[in-house]
Amino acid sequence: MEHKTKIGQTELTVNPIGLGTNAVGGHNIYPNLDEEAGKELVKTAIDNGMNFLDTAFIYGPERSEELVGQVMKETGKRQEVVLATKGAHKFVGKDIVFDNSPAFLKQSVEDSLKRLQTDYIDLFYIHFPDEETPKDEAVGALKELKDQGKIKAIGVSNFSLDQLKEANKDGYVDVLQGEYNLLNRAAETEYFPYTTENNISFVPYFPFASGLLAGKYDKNTTFQDGRAKAPNFQGATFLRNLEKVEKVRKIATNKNVEVAHVVLAWYLTRDAIDVVIPGAKRADQVLNNLQTLNVELTTEEIKEIDTIFKS
Repeated sequence: MEHKTKIGQTELTVNPIGLGTNAVGGHNIYPNLDEEAGKELVKTAIDNGMNFLDTAFIYGPERSEELVGQVMKETGKRQEVVLATKGAHKFVGKDIVFDNSPAFLKQSVEDSLKRLQTDYIDLFYIHFPDEETPKDEAVGALKELKDQGKIKAIGVSNFSLDQLKEANKDGYVDVLQGEYNLLNRAAETEYFPYTTENNISFVPYFPFASGLLAGKYDKNTTFQDGRAKAPNFQGATFLRNLEKVEKVRKIATNKNVEVAHVVLAWYLTRDAIDVVIPGAKRADQVLNNLQTLNVELTTEEIKEIDTIFKS
């Protein structure tokens, strides 16, 4: 069955299950990545109708865009894909700073176009805000590029509500990307009223809350990475979160799907959200995420999940 949705007020039509590609060439995030496996999972995504790819300059840095670009070139399927990327990180010596200046953003787009081996980017985000640039001026620079056909839609990521409002002063912002999941629902009150009213589509990142909402952990699971100190993974909080996930597992089991599929399907019932972009490290994970499209939640199930994670 063909599943397609439009992203907010844009003309971009996508499969509501997209692909976050930070594990494709994102060596600074995941050491020892297999680049050929990364390219293969992008090909698998495209071949199976997952046409929304989300990358960024800082994944690698640069390498994720380069590998995605290589796949576009090798498959000849650029026209079938809705490509999102992001810029704002600038190297100053060995330090990284954020730069939203019009000149820097315009150069960032040009550089991304080269790495992606394309002459347009479907959705370009300002990845993080800086402290100096008026946000409407930053977005105004992207609007110029949109008018030139170099980008098709304008996004911002990690902006506060005030920064978003400033950025959208002229109504040019199409998409906001921010953290949102069933364990961190602040966006529902902080952003959703404004984004919904202004036809700005909200694209959530960390949809599985560092894997906790994917249903893969139990009370004996131990962590050696940053999760070992993260609040959701501490003592009684961790056990309480696992209990909530187990309640979702009952719904998933009844539907013969996984917890992750139910969680992603629930996000897509939110009016503010048109598309989700779970990451993947292997091609089989891409195919697994696509099974979400077969999940239909009843009104009662939607309310039940809402209640589980509001308690």
